[in-house]
Amino acid sequence: MNTILHILNGDAALDGFDQTGLDGDVMVWREVFSEGPLQEDILSASFWNARREWIGKAFNDPEDDYQHKVLDELGKLSSQYKEINLWFEFDLHCQVNLLGVLEMLSLKTDMSAPAIYLICLADCVQFENKKGLGELTGEQFEELYDARERLNEWELGLAFDAWRLYVNNDLPGLEKWLNENTFWGGVPLLKPALKAHLKRMQTNADGLTYIEQRLLDIYNSGAKTKIEIYHAFWKAESIFGMGDSEIDIYLNKLKEKGLIEL
Repeated sequence: MNTILHILNGDAALDGFDQTGLDGDVMVWREVFSEGPLQEDILSASFWNARREWIGKAFNDPEDDYQHKVLDELGKLSSQYKEINLWFEFDLHCQVNLLGVLEMLSLKTDMSAPAIYLICLADCVQFENKKGLGELTGEQFEELYDARERLNEWELGLAFDAWRLYVNNDLPGLEKWLNENTFWGGVPLLKPALKAHLKRMQTNADGLTYIEQRLLDIYNSGAKTKIEIYHAFWKAESIFGMGDSEIDIYLNKLKEKGLIEL
């Protein structure tokens, strides 16, 4: 059995990673914890049943797909590895998924045993023209791997606190916690991502969330197709890390309110 595990956030990074000569098992994290229901107890059956049901309805995915794509992959976290490498990006989508992964690891493994490393493209300035791990070559993946930093107990503690504040939807508590913490060590990307979460939870005088209003503004500015809206939103609001299926959730809400026609 391999003693090294690489956890990739989504399939986009898999092609580039497969071109590397890096040793270890690979697990692809295919959840989207930045959307839908969450519970504090991530190991409970009710947590994953609720996720399976929501994913199926939100993205019209068959239940069997969730079992194969998500739940079967999670079994890899039960193995004993000496080294775990987390390949997660800067945006809200990736950072909340990262919190979930770290929460699962803390409950399923002896956290003093494996060395846990966080690797993100945003940490590597020579790749600044690249927007995501999915754009990298195998050689560039290896360069990122060589520059990785190990997470310590302080940083894991920050993730522990952030997960609970996020899952319990404690927005005042989360804002206070973000403002009071001045040192983020190896997880500095957590703060701007969670700040974006606070922003998107705000509702304006018209009853629209920040993301709904931004999408409506893009639509009213002349983008009348989904593809045009996607690209304009990605360019302006990359901090949210939303894919087209996630954006569709908000577009559908705007359609239901009679504000857009697509």
